[in-house]
Amino acid sequence: MRTTWILILTSMLLTVCSSSPSSSEKEPDDDPVIPSKFVMGADLSYVNQILDHGGIYKDGGVEKDPYQIFADKETTTARFRLFHDPQWIKQAYGDENKQLYHNFDDVALGIQRAKDQGMEVLLDFHYSDIWADPANQEVPAAWEGENFEAVKDSIYDYTYAMLSKLNADGLLPEMVQIGNETNSGMVHPYGEVYGDATWQKLGELINSGISAVRSIENETGEEIKVMLHIAQPENVSYWFGQITNVGGVEDFDVVGFSYYTPYSDLPLNEISTYVESFRNNFEREVMILETAYSWTFEGADDYSNLFYTESLSEGFPATQEGQRDFMIELVNQVKEGGGSGVFYWEPAWITSNMKDLWGTGSSWENNALFDFQGNAHIGFEYMSHDYNNN
Repeated sequence: MRTTWILILTSMLLTVCSSSPSSSEKEPDDDPVIPSKFVMGADLSYVNQILDHGGIYKDGGVEKDPYQIFADKETTTARFRLFHDPQWIKQAYGDENKQLYHNFDDVALGIQRAKDQGMEVLLDFHYSDIWADPANQEVPAAWEGENFEAVKDSIYDYTYAMLSKLNADGLLPEMVQIGNETNSGMVHPYGEVYGDATWQKLGELINSGISAVRSIENETGEEIKVMLHIAQPENVSYWFGQITNVGGVEDFDVVGFSYYTPYSDLPLNEISTYVESFRNNFEREVMILETAYSWTFEGADDYSNLFYTESLSEGFPATQEGQRDFMIELVNQVKEGGGSGVFYWEPAWITSNMKDLWGTGSSWENNALFDFQGNAHIGFEYMSHDYNNN
């Protein structure tokens, strides 16, 4: 998720065929995958950078560690994105000596802080130096120009090395994503998907990353769930059908997708049907790995916000209550379909002096679970809602 992705997502979705659940119909599984626990997840990838640049988080008007706030609000799992070598951070700040974010050191710090608060961790490998999403899947500069086999080996070596280093520090994640919103493949041009042959190539690259995760599992004796992730539920049946049937990818645990209302034609009240279909058709757990909703259309800084009136779902206004109620209904839908979890994308991206390549502050503060003064607001209540007594 990022600015340029949002601007061109609609056109990039043409790279994969939209498909309803009926596109790969089969009889419901007699023993469907039922999660042992439901994941209330939050992507906290920006938090360290925001704290380093003047951001302040509060709960009940009292300044607190944001990781503690999320744990107290019943977040079970923190998600962190990992870039290969994000030297562009220095460009964003205009400082060649600027420390990097979203690299190993930053991610390890976030994982440590999350685990200190009792949360589990989902590590999101982008396999790029910069944002990987439906429109952008750039091969890391260090791998550019290598042949296909070398890139496949690099994916294994890199995945193994990152997890091994985390394990040595007692920070092994419980879950791992092999790629981020890989609608068009990953590490372009090596794993770019246009025909059957390239689905096979993409499958080899994904399997290489999965193999590294399984090697770490075997060495440590720790279970790690492997997730695959694409954008928008309309694309799930086609993409996962291709990657399993043509790409030969079988050894994964979770079908993951992003659901953003401005970029999906699927109404909120149909999510449960789709989730149930994905769970039955692919015999895997199903999770929403990214979502968000606006609580206002005002802004706290000069960085233009990404969600406006077209982002709203009928019956859920852009208020704190509307955000909370939308998220309660979304979780209900996922649960009714037998899904395993929902991750909110960057709920802590409040305004600060943080910079990216497109602005200073936040283009997401109107989707955060904090108000413009950094106070946790009632949007958080969807995590602690009693879903057994709606």
